Amino acid sequence: MAVLDIMLPFYGDGDYLEAAIRSVLDQESSEWRLTVIDDAYPDPTIGDRVRAFGDGRIAYVRNTENVGITANFNRALALAEAERLVIMGGDDRMLPAFVGRALKLAERFPDAAIIQPGVRVIDDDGAVYEPLADRVKRRYRPKGQRPLEVGGEPVARSLLRGNWMYFPSLVWRRDALAGGFRTDLSIVQDLEKILRIVMAGQTVAIDDEPVFEYRRHRASLSAATGIDGTKFAEERTVFAEAAQASTRLGWLGAARAARRHTSSRLHALTEVPGAVRRGRWTAVRHLLRHAFGPLGRPSGAGS
Repeated sequence: MAVLDIMLPFYGDGDYLEAAIRSVLDQESSEWRLTVIDDAYPDPTIGDRVRAFGDGRIAYVRNTENVGITANFNRALALAEAERLVIMGGDDRMLPAFVGRALKLAERFPDAAIIQPGVRVIDDDGAVYEPLADRVKRRYRPKGQRPLEVGGEPVARSLLRGNWMYFPSLVWRRDALAGGFRTDLSIVQDLEKILRIVMAGQTVAIDDEPVFEYRRHRASLSAATGIDGTKFAEERTVFAEAAQASTRLGWLGAARAARRHTSSRLHALTEVPGAVRRGRWTAVRHLLRHAFGPLGRPSGAGS
């Protein structure tokens, strides 16, 4: 019987972490293993809180020093053993059918490098809601009767128009993650990896049955780095490299979407008022540059 490795790189709120673990324990399918990788979070009680669940399928590993989010993702990959794995967020929750549905989709689409299960968004308090970002995401997803398997330029183009995937919910084929995530990226390393996989000719399976709860809140890393422009600087790097790679492949629609990156530009504009209110004028300049400036040339790290 197939087993799903649930890898949980952790640095954050212990209460959210416990809720995430409970959601795994509540799975209808027992075919899972959970590994929590603590990136030297200052709270010394985290290990005790994880071990207190008393389930042999749950492992706890603590880094001797803080290595950062991307390196911790790569540590998770090094520890994974199953053919399929999830890199879950410490503030997200699985619905009870997640593991069973993930394994069923993996059996139905064995060649899919990535499976995007159905996701619903929750807020800080766990209430289901759908902010503007997620309404926009839904518009960019490939059309077709679910579940379906897609690949090639249409997928790359849709992701470059607006990243509609939810990284912590993705079910990866472990061999597709060979080489790990780019360590020079700390916010959009997932998009860069997904684009590389799709551009290498691999496929993605998409499902709509909600089995995962993705927590969107202002304390998230992507939200915190949006207002200072860090996230958008990384996005420009990825878009420039994707435009170049798409052109080489003859994927002219994807290259055009990368150069335009309209939804990313609009997102930057939505951050400007908050930066102005805080008097962060350097951030305002970076955000406006991203919104209205040219794409620029690839940095060379991933080209």
